Amino acid sequence: MKLAIHWFRRDLRVSDNTSLHEAASRAEMVLPVFILEDAFRTGPDVGAARLAFLLQSLDSLRKNLAALGYPLIIRHGRSEIELPKLCRETGAEAVFCNKRYEPYAQARDARVFNALNSAGVGFEVFKDAVIWEERDLLTQAGNPFTVFTPYSRAWKTRRIPPPRPRLKSTRRNFPKIQSDPLPTDPADLGHPLNQTLPATGERAAHEALKSFLKKAVCEYGETRDFPAREGTSRLSAHLRCGTIGIRTILAGLNAARSESTAAQQKNCDVFLNELIWREFYLQVLANFPHVMRGCFRPEYDALRWHDNRAHFDAWCAGMTGYPVVDAAMRCLNTTGWMHNRLRMIVAMFLTKDLLINWQWGERYFMHKLVDGDMAANNGGWQWSAGTGTDAAPYFRIFNPVSQGRKFDPDGAFVRQWIPELTPLPGNLIHEPWKAPSSAPVQYPRRIVLHEEQRVKCLAMFQAVTKRAVGGGASS
Repeated sequence: MKLAIHWFRRDLRVSDNTSLHEAASRAEMVLPVFILEDAFRTGPDVGAARLAFLLQSLDSLRKNLAALGYPLIIRHGRSEIELPKLCRETGAEAVFCNKRYEPYAQARDARVFNALNSAGVGFEVFKDAVIWEERDLLTQAGNPFTVFTPYSRAWKTRRIPPPRPRLKSTRRNFPKIQSDPLPTDPADLGHPLNQTLPATGERAAHEALKSFLKKAVCEYGETRDFPAREGTSRLSAHLRCGTIGIRTILAGLNAARSESTAAQQKNCDVFLNELIWREFYLQVLANFPHVMRGCFRPEYDALRWHDNRAHFDAWCAGMTGYPVVDAAMRCLNTTGWMHNRLRMIVAMFLTKDLLINWQWGERYFMHKLVDGDMAANNGGWQWSAGTGTDAAPYFRIFNPVSQGRKFDPDGAFVRQWIPELTPLPGNLIHEPWKAPSSAPVQYPRRIVLHEEQRVKCLAMFQAVTKRAVGGGASS
């Protein structure tokens, strides 16, 4: 074909991009397009940090494309209106894009397909964000996996495809097409930013991967749970925005693994499992879209959460009286990022100590996280709350004190984010309520007692479980 549009979404890169590669292979000219959807202004889960990361990555993408001889056309509005309009203006014969798996995105793609089909324009969608999508891996009974371990075993038996080639430069003269302005400040879209951001764009993503593979991946299994250490990849925002491709990460991981000792290879495998968790939750969301609205296990929709607003506000502000919880929340509010171990700790504290509905925390995370991803965020919250895919969900209850002692043993992370606790010695940093009156600190008292709330939590879940079992027996 003469001209095809590549519709950028969560794939803001010129290398290892399946749809972009296909468009460049099958059309004489490729016109890169990004639609700044109305949902960026009014969507219920829009977060300023995530939006700022996307806008800055878009600006980086525009410069990368310009260096290769391509424009980036920006349009504001609804994709099902703007894309057919662009096709009429340019004579484009097809729109190519990479697949999205969220139910709302798939509904939008169905509207785009209908609009383009009515205009006589082709619409092709490619697998790119994952190695295996929702129906690629199934149980022997032909059903989607709902337990991670057998899913990961099946995932590892397949051959991983290599990265796609980088987009080649062009000297073609593109038709003059109107492009709407690209805002770089999320405040222009009604979401002022009050958090710091990591480096954005494709180059920053590749530098982060290179640094991680050189320094941390071979110790990942030993260091990843300690928030005061630089033991994680920090690639989650780049994966979410698509400034790096999953095949690129896996190719780099495989190269690092091949040059490692047996012990280091085990650490590389731990990181691989984390990447597989990402795909596991994506296929759960795609196959079981009801998780957007409620519990994976519907019987737990009947849980009688306490939903104390004052307790929720204290949790959000990092003022619960439990240092590791509060330090994690203050870190999130300032940086838009939270260490994975801490995400589990604070989520379990909200749901199993404060007895507040996991959906409150899920929504707060989506507003604050720079890497907020619907599938991973939902899956993580339901795992912590005990309402998700875990085989033994509700009686796993983290003790915030023992978690702090284990994963921040000298209190370095707590002291970084709660400076008022700095004077306390290491044996008191996670239990400041035990400090003698001669060493007062300006820090809130515990809003609940963990040992009491644990009993209430178990009773709450057991009541629902008994009702579900009883209802099943009577039917």
